Amino acid sequence: MSVIVDLHEGETVEMALKRFKRKCVRESVFQDIRKNSYYDKPSVRKRKKHLRAVKRMKKGPRKSFLSD
Repeated sequence: MSVIVDLHEGETVEMALKRFKRKCVRESVFQDIRKNSYYDKPSVRKRKKHLRAVKRMKKGPRKSFLSD
């Protein structure tokens, strides 16, 4: 996956860099890099996923009782 940003006429490098960063975030390049920076065994991935779900269930519903 590659992100390409062409310089427009009269555009500064800072503006092009800003567009490049936005494009990387939109295409989730940083998330892919972080995810692939090290290897998790499938059993570890499954355990982490389960622990995230348990944590989410412990938090409970996020309803605001003041808005009712």
